[in-house]
Amino acid sequence: MPQITANGIPLEYAVYGPEKGEAVLLIMGFGAQMTRWSPQFIRELTNRGYRVIVHDNRDVGLSHRFEAHGEPDMTAIYTALMSGQTPDVPYHLDDMARDSVGLLEALGIARAHVVGASMGGMIAQLVAANHPERTLSLVSIMSTTGNPALPPARPEAMAALTKPGIDPAVDMDKHVWSGLESSKVIGSPDYPTPDEIQIERIRADARRAYYPVGRARQMAAVVACGDRRPLLAGITAPTVVIHGEADPLVPVEGGQDTAASIPGAELHTIPGMGHDLPHQLIPRIADLIERATARARERA
Repeated sequence: MPQITANGIPLEYAVYGPEKGEAVLLIMGFGAQMTRWSPQFIRELTNRGYRVIVHDNRDVGLSHRFEAHGEPDMTAIYTALMSGQTPDVPYHLDDMARDSVGLLEALGIARAHVVGASMGGMIAQLVAANHPERTLSLVSIMSTTGNPALPPARPEAMAALTKPGIDPAVDMDKHVWSGLESSKVIGSPDYPTPDEIQIERIRADARRAYYPVGRARQMAAVVACGDRRPLLAGITAPTVVIHGEADPLVPVEGGQDTAASIPGAELHTIPGMGHDLPHQLIPRIADLIERATARARERA
């Protein structure tokens, strides 16, 4: 995959589909490489005529690593937030949103349909809020608003997300089985992904890049972001919000609050969907992305 300088840092990226197709920028979530947008997901969109752009967020995969910052002090960050102070973090989600916009600019793409999953949904929200000139439409998937009154993640889901990683260079098998266990905790109960597919994804990601301290810095950016509802109220792009009703990590109330906070947003909840993008639901999710793109074309 190629790299390009965007927002002053190198980002690993890939572009698929027809050069003249409407651009769809896919932004992946916390600690996840761009390879977690499955070939099936990308193909579903390119077959519909879209030009699809994916990238590794900063501090994950093969994009720039902010090694000089070291591991963030999460206790100090939470203490600062609880006392009403501004926490000291290596970077913010706003910076990650500027990375995404910088990628579009570097590729010569004036505007795109912006789709984000989980933390990527938060970043996509910030792109739409702060860079409306770059945003044709917004799709926020299994994400939330930062509203502190919303229900938290289930304890077992948060534990799966934050448990210490097992270095695949030390023990690949234990790394794989730990990842498989986590995927079962947060995944879709009605749309399970076969173990052999999950195992191959985990192995492939481990071979491509393993950088757990980058996940910690991304977590610091999420925690420090705070309540985005005032920004969301200013979004003008046609918006579709997608959320699984069985999501244990970001409960469905997060999606409901996102849709309620963005003027004119459509909310689509999916029974039996958890915190993943199961292959069985890819055509349905692509249909919902097209609802947003169609609304953008109608407006134009």
